[in-house]
Amino acid sequence: MSSNPTRPLDTNIAGDNEERIKRFLATASHDLQSPLRHIAMYAELLLDDLEETLDDEQLQSLRMIMEKAQAAQRLTKALMSLAGGAPQVTPEAVNLQALAEQVWPELIDETGAHDATLACRGLPSIRTDPALFGLVLRQLISNALTYRRSSPPHVAITAEQKGENWLIRVSDNGTGIDPAYRERIFEPFWKLPKAGAVAGAGLGLPTAQELLKALGGDLSLEHSDESGSRFTIRLPVS
Repeated sequence: MSSNPTRPLDTNIAGDNEERIKRFLATASHDLQSPLRHIAMYAELLLDDLEETLDDEQLQSLRMIMEKAQAAQRLTKALMSLAGGAPQVTPEAVNLQALAEQVWPELIDETGAHDATLACRGLPSIRTDPALFGLVLRQLISNALTYRRSSPPHVAITAEQKGENWLIRVSDNGTGIDPAYRERIFEPFWKLPKAGAVAGAGLGLPTAQELLKALGGDLSLEHSDESGSRFTIRLPVS
């Protein structure tokens, strides 16, 4: 007889949650493909038809719409492949500094954290899938801006090569994570059980962890207390 009769049940729950997150990713990614394709197509048509009549700012806005829609298409295809068990990873050179500076203003607008500051000077270039890794970085920064204290949020990103791996750390000065919950934050659909907790599906960190597994790496909570949290991304150097 098993010394821990709850272990098979826990294992079954974990397996069910993994299947649920894969079904969620597959369904959401599939349903987004058509509208994203049409947004990109119509933006391109407008550029072709109106390029001579638009000013520089209008042209830049249309190009931005088209580029963002095309990037989202690539990402949803990658998520569909991940959910199908055969992730399509396309490694290329990714400038971490440029990526952080690109996603930061977008996330500031999304979260409304206009008083936030970012420290990320001198980040290196790494080789990974830009769409999948970009989603991971967005999630960690978004969490840092969302789970904030009354003081202005501050996010720091550092990277160092250690042996055959890159260690990329994302630190914040937010609310921190209660020690009782630190083993559960990577569980799909789990939410912080306290009053005033931020609403959401509970898929951000679990999805980020799954994406990093597909990239040959992993995600861990390195430190968390009343001064904030620090997550560490591990990625292979090549």
